[in-house]
Amino acid sequence: MVENRPLLNLMTHVVLMLGVVVVFFPVWIAFVASTYPPESLMQGVVPLWPGDRMVENYASILGEGVQAAGSPPVGMMMLNSLVMALAIAIGKIVISLASAYAIVYFRFPFRGLVFWTIFVTLMLPVEVRILPTFEVVAGLGLLNSYAGLSLPLIASATATFLFRQFFLTVPDELLEAARIDGAGPIRFFFDVLLPLSRTNIAALFVILFIYGWNQYLWPLLVTTEESYYTVVMGIQRMVSVPDSEPLWHLVMGTSILAMLPPVIVVVVMQRLFVKGLVEVEK
Repeated sequence: MVENRPLLNLMTHVVLMLGVVVVFFPVWIAFVASTYPPESLMQGVVPLWPGDRMVENYASILGEGVQAAGSPPVGMMMLNSLVMALAIAIGKIVISLASAYAIVYFRFPFRGLVFWTIFVTLMLPVEVRILPTFEVVAGLGLLNSYAGLSLPLIASATATFLFRQFFLTVPDELLEAARIDGAGPIRFFFDVLLPLSRTNIAALFVILFIYGWNQYLWPLLVTTEESYYTVVMGIQRMVSVPDSEPLWHLVMGTSILAMLPPVIVVVVMQRLFVKGLVEVEK
């Protein structure tokens, strides 16, 4: 039975609204700062309402203004971030699906040891193995390339573990029915498991896309040419301009533009994302 308590409902909505304000307020301040001329922000006080320079500032960001702030054009940086994020998200999902399928449905020696070896790599984040990884990438000549940005990050023990746990919940009757119908391992994978894994794939894609988009340390190490800079690197360079004050209106405008692709991905895939996180029975 659901009890109707007006006071409790009111308090719940107040807490939710306060949470929205706390989360949204920094974004609003960044947007407001991007609509003013630079001299207005040098006074140390950020207004609370947008100014009259929004069109001019964003036109400058998308044009040549970012170069004046010490960073490559924002369009090129966002394209690099998009390619890197898509490559990491798709690569992680494909490799994790294949490895989880092999671990669950194929019988081979030391199968359990293989899985736990993959699982133990969760304790080895990029920062721990970054030097040997960089040496391998440099030795293969992958510096300043999309392959160097994405390939070292596409293995995912977390996604492998999640797909393995889901495959274990798939009834054995489906496998037997597929065998009776003459379906081989590949057809069973594509015709049965992939459709059942749709919501899990969507949820992981959102998480992994944002993970790839927000990468900073690894792109900083493997890129020395401006044509491969990501937007997160570009924002850092705009803030760390030597011998001059940062152009904060351009920095904030670039930050707002950098938030748009992850927000679009979350909004577009929201329903599948939520189902993939909360759905326990297929």
